[in-house]
Amino acid sequence: DECWKVFENHALKDGDLELNDELMKVGRRIVERCKGLPLALKTIGCLLRTKSSISDWKNILESEIWELPKEHSEIIPALFLSYRYLPSHLKRCFAYCALFPKDYEFVKEELILLWMAQNFLKSPQQIRHPEEVGEEYFNDLLSRSFFQQSSIVGHFVMHDLLNDLAKYVCADFCFKLKFDNEKCMPKTTRHFSFEFCDVKSFDGFESLTDAKRLRSFLPISNPWRAKWHFKILIHNFFSEIKFIRVLSFRGCLDLREVPDSVGDLKHLQSLDLSRTGIQKLPDTICLLYNLLILKLNSCSELEDLPLNLHKLTKLRCLEFKDTRVRKMPMHFGELKNLQVLSPFLVDRNSELSTKQLGGLNLHGRLSMSDVQNIFNPLDALEANMKDKDLVELELKWKSDHIPDDPRKEKKVLENLQPHTHLERLSIGNYSGTEFSSWVFDNSLSNLVFLKLENCKYCLCLPPLGLLSSLKTLEITGLDGIVSIGAEFYGSNSSFASLERLKFDNMKEWEEWECKTTSFPRLQDLSMRDCPKLKGLLEQHLQLKKVVVSGELIISGNSMNTSTLETLDICSCLPVNIPMIHFNLLREMSFSGGCHSLTIFRLDFFPKLHCLYLNNCQNLRRISQDHAHNHLVSLCIDECPQFESFLSEGLSTPLIGDENLKLLGKPMQIFFPSLTVLQIFGCPKLEMFLVGGLPLNLEYMTLSSLKHIASLRESLDPNTCLEHLTIETLEVEFPDEVLLPSSLTYLDIGNCPNLKNMEYKGLCHLSSLKLVNCPSLQCLPKEGLPKSLSSLTIQNCPLLKERCQNPEGEDWGKIAHIQDLNI
Repeated sequence: DECWKVFENHALKDGDLELNDELMKVGRRIVERCKGLPLALKTIGCLLRTKSSISDWKNILESEIWELPKEHSEIIPALFLSYRYLPSHLKRCFAYCALFPKDYEFVKEELILLWMAQNFLKSPQQIRHPEEVGEEYFNDLLSRSFFQQSSIVGHFVMHDLLNDLAKYVCADFCFKLKFDNEKCMPKTTRHFSFEFCDVKSFDGFESLTDAKRLRSFLPISNPWRAKWHFKILIHNFFSEIKFIRVLSFRGCLDLREVPDSVGDLKHLQSLDLSRTGIQKLPDTICLLYNLLILKLNSCSELEDLPLNLHKLTKLRCLEFKDTRVRKMPMHFGELKNLQVLSPFLVDRNSELSTKQLGGLNLHGRLSMSDVQNIFNPLDALEANMKDKDLVELELKWKSDHIPDDPRKEKKVLENLQPHTHLERLSIGNYSGTEFSSWVFDNSLSNLVFLKLENCKYCLCLPPLGLLSSLKTLEITGLDGIVSIGAEFYGSNSSFASLERLKFDNMKEWEEWECKTTSFPRLQDLSMRDCPKLKGLLEQHLQLKKVVVSGELIISGNSMNTSTLETLDICSCLPVNIPMIHFNLLREMSFSGGCHSLTIFRLDFFPKLHCLYLNNCQNLRRISQDHAHNHLVSLCIDECPQFESFLSEGLSTPLIGDENLKLLGKPMQIFFPSLTVLQIFGCPKLEMFLVGGLPLNLEYMTLSSLKHIASLRESLDPNTCLEHLTIETLEVEFPDEVLLPSSLTYLDIGNCPNLKNMEYKGLCHLSSLKLVNCPSLQCLPKEGLPKSLSSLTIQNCPLLKERCQNPEGEDWGKIAHIQDLNI
């Protein structure tokens, strides 16, 4: 019955109350073939929602795909059927996603740009913009459950089984490094991707040049701060990829100069050089007449854009945020196809500058910087913002700008009023004392996201509660706000759609009048660094996530704790944490101020996955009566009185001194799902018992030699522990202490007295990081484990000198390591 409900929810069309008897009979047989897999039920249900006749349903029931041969057993027939019935244009778009690794969270707009660069987005007679076509394709795949919304707003994921399906259907056209076991890339490969963690050093794959018709070269990072290295001549590489359409070097630190031969890549439609070391672009880049997308974000050395950039007349997306570029190139107003511009830099000759912007028919995203250079409010009208059908707009003044006339600042903002279709708006460093009426009068009826940041001259908030579609509101660094009252709401039933509300760095804010009829849909409330705001939040809210700091206290009486999933409390002042039942809470963090907490009763949090306890001065133990099957991650940091994980009343014999506190066998019993354990600054927690640590533990961080010394014996012989981090160790590391042989990753950081380190028995170690260890003198005489493939040495001056190529005394011990960062 549960399977039928899942299927029926997706198979019924809008407005249909039930299926007729014949369709229900066929539908139930299809449900049986899905074998209880929720994803299969969803996708096949979505497919059948588009089929109304009984013959269509019978064709799907009787399809030969349900009987896939054994060699394709990893492919779920229901998913393959859903793919088989996709329109051809959606098949191409879905199959291209085989380039993504499993669990990769992608942004809709970025994926649409990739599809665009491959010419997947077709519109008859070019009636619609390709971005609009891509939006339709994406939403269609989302509605059919091929994509899923991730926990991060605006991000999406593919289920692992659908990722397998994408790889299966694209066969040899997509090659994903490390996922595809073949050493040689097939000559049929059209699209190539790799993760930063798999290729920190790209030293040239000979087979890459065998794929003569390669169309995509795509490094993929998650998280975005990762980096990689490219050690083959880029000019030679360019000569081998004449048919490339998507080329990305994002995050490649070695790229400091783009060769002139880039101009020979005539088919190139997307070029991403973000977070590289380039200082300038060659003029030949302006010969790429088919280029649609150019991204140069976070190129911190880049000072100018090419003078002839306006010759790239097909360009639809230009991004160069966080660079040294301070002015727009001449004639940029000729880029008539531009849809996304981030940023547009307002020149001191604001009239000419805004006139060129006014001539662009932007339809996507615009980030407008240096707005303070608009001296005459009439120049703002020249930007023609009302006629630009933008989805997202960012307006930024310079942070140190001192206004000479707040009324003029308001008039400039007034004249930058965007189109009513706008969905996302950010205003930063605005210098007026009040906002223009269009920000709050609901003329922006589609606005779902609003961010007001560092508008320090603003004295009161506008009635933002009138924005009927607003889902996310972020207010940060408004130093002029002392009180928030009735003016914030605008009506009795305000903030009708708001789901996420964030206040941050509000230095002077003292009082908040929270209306009981407001925020009917609020789920996520964050209030950080509001030092003068005191008292109890009295609003009875059905929240899922709460983040608070300072003296603001949310008690169990002021919210429905049965709905709460995340709770993060940070305070330097004493706060009382209600020890009541939080039945759905998954993540919990206490940082400072929880002085009354002596025993943390884990039984009150039956669904807790992650627990972080920091600077709880009187915390002595974690207590629970039964095994906690959900706790995955536990961190205890700077809790000087913490003694034990032992439950009250639990009888476990102590070894040796009767005052010795033990981390005992109950950890295996009470924390069967624990995979991450981090312990810092807990001097009263003395040692681990033999075989006492959880069996599924994969990642540990320790700062005490006592804990490290007992680690090897406290682990089960079949331990899963692979990653160990040793942080802030104050003493020397004895030679006789052996680390667990199961380790594959070892990170040692911030250990000022560490002079030498032994790596005996670490036969599986593949990655070693040594960071901020100024006394570390040399590597072991016998060298490092042969299994090591990655070594990072940072801020270890004595060791750095010995590891220099080729004169260093320890160079011979590390020269063979593939990924070397010193």
